[in-house]
Amino acid sequence: MAAKPRKKKLNNVSMSSSSSTRFRYKKVSVFVSLVMIFGVVYLLGVSSSIWSGVAFVPKLYAIQVVNEFPHDPSAFTQGLLYAGNGTLYESTGLYGKVEVLQEMDDSYFGEGLTLLEQREFTHEMEDGWGLATNGKVLFGSDGTSALYQLDPRTLKVIGKQIVRYNGHEVHNLNELEFVNDEVWANVWQTECIARISQRDGSVFGWILLPNLRKGLIEAGYHGIDVLNGIAWDANDNRLFVTGKLWPKLYEIKLQPIKKHFDAGVIEQLCIPPIP
Repeated sequence: MAAKPRKKKLNNVSMSSSSSTRFRYKKVSVFVSLVMIFGVVYLLGVSSSIWSGVAFVPKLYAIQVVNEFPHDPSAFTQGLLYAGNGTLYESTGLYGKVEVLQEMDDSYFGEGLTLLEQREFTHEMEDGWGLATNGKVLFGSDGTSALYQLDPRTLKVIGKQIVRYNGHEVHNLNELEFVNDEVWANVWQTECIARISQRDGSVFGWILLPNLRKGLIEAGYHGIDVLNGIAWDANDNRLFVTGKLWPKLYEIKLQPIKKHFDAGVIEQLCIPPIP
């Protein structure tokens, strides 16, 4: 797997919406082996999984754009998190208009983030890509097919599942979010979000978002990178997504896909080749 570009110090950007919603948009620094974790968030969760003995039919979703908000086009988005009260936290390694700044050494790479108790820790994952929490455990990704569970008190690995879909390992798990008892993951270098069972790591659904990036390119935005960044507002059931170097952040709703896909199509769209 090609190494990600090395990031510079992380900065914050203040963003406002063209609609009635206004976000206080803050970027915080989270890197490969040290993670700054802010605030407290509580999301309830008991995972669902696939019934054994029943033919597996994945849940597939397209999306409807509800709102568009300006997003710093120089932000190489690594993690995105809704913190309540109209505030989004974003982890990235690039400079922007500062509202809140957490500086780290230039050798560190800003990665995923989540909200729990404030402290730094050294993790046991292969690398640091994404973080999420249900308020009881931390979920982590390291760019492989592994989904880790970390004890928030000791910050040690207490569980690990290999994420699989239809018999295939799903590599490049990146930014994570905990949504309605599920772990959602951007799959790096795809336009897909995997919906993962926190209990056994099985992928029982996919959210397909190729039209977002396609629409930006058609609108004349060039130099944008991959989809990355999921934020969930549990109080108002709102879902936000963006991408690396994207000029927009989107509030979206899921739309079930009833279309039949031939065998192997979802694997081709959403599962990168084994590195």
